[in-house]
Amino acid sequence: MKHGKKYIDSKKTVEANKLYDSVEALDLVAKNSKAKFDETIEAHIRLGVDSRHADQQVRGAVVLPNGTGKKVRVCVFCKEDKYEAAKAAGAEFVGGQDLVDKITKENWMDFDVVIASPDMMGLVGRLGKVLGPRGLMPNPKAGTVTPDVAKAVTEAKAGKIEYRLDKTNIIHCPIGKASFGGEKLEQNFKTLMDAVVKAKPAAAKGAYIKSCVVASTMGVGIPVSTTKYGV
Repeated sequence: MKHGKKYIDSKKTVEANKLYDSVEALDLVAKNSKAKFDETIEAHIRLGVDSRHADQQVRGAVVLPNGTGKKVRVCVFCKEDKYEAAKAAGAEFVGGQDLVDKITKENWMDFDVVIASPDMMGLVGRLGKVLGPRGLMPNPKAGTVTPDVAKAVTEAKAGKIEYRLDKTNIIHCPIGKASFGGEKLEQNFKTLMDAVVKAKPAAAKGAYIKSCVVASTMGVGIPVSTTKYGV
């Protein structure tokens, strides 16, 4: 694979085989973000679990203290008596059967987060084949199926992210933008790591966190030491 000059220059600033302290790594990844847009910084955490087993699943959600830097469009499915509360909390789209019809008939997908009250899941369940593959299906573990839809909207707008294992047992999560700088990124990173550690399955054996890398959208990956998390 051929890399551009900016990538090659950034690569030179990362020492081979070194595990960086998270503060140093995030400061470096922010400084190495040289694209013409505000790059997203992501954490990629490889866990010592097997996602094929139900008792070793790792999934949840956490509100990042400094948000993600991304404007989130929220779609809420609820009964009419909760419409105003959801809209007041900042939801862009609120409805029921009308939204289901719009998604199924018009292939409408102009939203980033879907929240539903429990009494609407029978309706929303019909959208599983559409929302599921995009990671948008509401889920109680992620806090997106809840009676308090207004609170869920507020959290989504404040920078709530969902973390979950992929098929290779890695969690991929945005933790902010390069413009945040190292300190704010470190606060977000620590919040995510604390949540992942807390979500350790009882069935997990051996080392829980195998490795962690932080990287910007167009930048190099920087390995992070996770020894301070003790798992």
